[in-house]
Order: sequence, then structure tokens, then C-alpha cells
Amino acid sequence: MIAPLSSSGGAPADTSRLASRENLEAAGQRFEAIFVGMMLKSMRAAKLGDGLFESKALDQFRDMQDQQLARAMAAHAPIGIGKAMTEFLAKAAPLPDAAAARAPTDGGTK
Repeated sequence: MIAPLSSSGGAPADTSRLASRENLEAAGQRFEAIFVGMMLKSMRAAKLGDGLFESKALDQFRDMQDQQLARAMAAHAPIGIGKAMTEFLAKAAPLPDAAAARAPTDGGTK
């Protein structure tokens, strides 16, 4: 079933994916991998000259290698943009487990 659109007409209003910290962290890591991949692609596009053995096949394999490199960099040596996005989303939509941790533990007897 397709999630209903938000009242602004943009993205779906379904925020159930934000329900756990693990999902937020995984999304942050994927976002960082995409960002690093875009950086690598921009750096490759800024080359100064054509190489002797350039071909479309070589470009395709280089793009695949760059995608894997971006995923590895996001997982093992992050630059921090994914973590910043994760923290922003966590503040925007408090997680149920975080709200339960902040709840008083005296049983409500005051």
C-alpha cells in the first residue's frame, strides 16, 4: 500500500521508519555514502585530460568502484554529514524508546 501524501503535497506523511535509532543511523550512513559518491564523481569529472585507455566500460567500472569506496568510507571513516542528519532527524521526531527513557520511574505517585 502506498503511503498518503502529507498535507503539503510533497513527501509521504508516513514517519514509521523514524521509529528506531538503528533506522536513523542506517539512513544517515546511506546518505553519507551518496554524498561521498557525488563528491568522487565530481572529482572524476574535473580531470585535466583524457587518458590513453579511456572507454565507456572503464568509466562504468570506475563508477562502480567509486560507489563501493563511498560505502566503505561512510561506514569506516565518515566525514560527519550522516551523523549530523541522524541527530537532526532524531531531534525533529523524538523516538519512542528515548521518550520512555526520559519518563519518570516513580510510577506517577507525586
